[in-house]
Amino acid sequence: MKEKKILIVDDEPRTREGLKRTLDKYSEGQFNIMTLGNAHDAIDFLQQQTVHLLITDIRMPKMTGLSLLNVLKEQEIEPMVIVISAYSEFSYAQEALQLGVTDYLLKPIGKQKLVESVEAALEKQEEQNKSKFMAKMVDDDLININAESSYSRSIKEAVHYIDEYYDEELTLKEVAHHVHLNPSYLSTLFKEEIQLSFTEYLTRVRLQHAKQLLLTTDKNVTEIAETVGYNTPKYFNKVFKEQENMTPSAYRKANENAL
Repeated sequence: MKEKKILIVDDEPRTREGLKRTLDKYSEGQFNIMTLGNAHDAIDFLQQQTVHLLITDIRMPKMTGLSLLNVLKEQEIEPMVIVISAYSEFSYAQEALQLGVTDYLLKPIGKQKLVESVEAALEKQEEQNKSKFMAKMVDDDLININAESSYSRSIKEAVHYIDEYYDEELTLKEVAHHVHLNPSYLSTLFKEEIQLSFTEYLTRVRLQHAKQLLLTTDKNVTEIAETVGYNTPKYFNKVFKEQENMTPSAYRKANENAL
């Protein structure tokens, strides 16, 4: 598990240090836990650094925890949030939930309850990150092509064949033979019906699978190139860069901290 950054914000030193001790002991070094005594310092900190989880008191001098959350929302700073409070007023809890907090804990906070709440928040974040990952890997045009019912039978069969055998040395001639058309006519159908050439469609299918492998496996670029149907990593790199404006390695590096 990658190190998780947690920020605790509470104007009571004893409370924030107690929370830190509990989580330090539980995490066995897997959490990097920082503490601050007021919301203004927290805003400055969060504008400079990304944290996975924010634990904040709701009532603090000068600026409340709810005001802090409103500022973060306006600035699109979106860690997971656990709110802690010595007060059980419904209005506080209601506003906190509207701001998207994952839990609302009343002081004094039991160690087990704190740990369970933190675990749940971080698990929820993992799920959200996985969803974002999947969104990055999705090619909306390919989804539309597969979902569209108005395409001719020949195009549907051709698309299905490409989706199944994209990892082989696939040619227009081979696909045309499979759907019982001559290559020239199938090429025309691709352009007319889905506004992509045969080669463009095949490339996008291969690159979608390549992106998935880059983000979810430890395979090197050469292995991925072969897996998705390219004979040489050099050509795979060239095609990938033309489509994504970065190399496969750069794409992986740009997304390596997303999970």
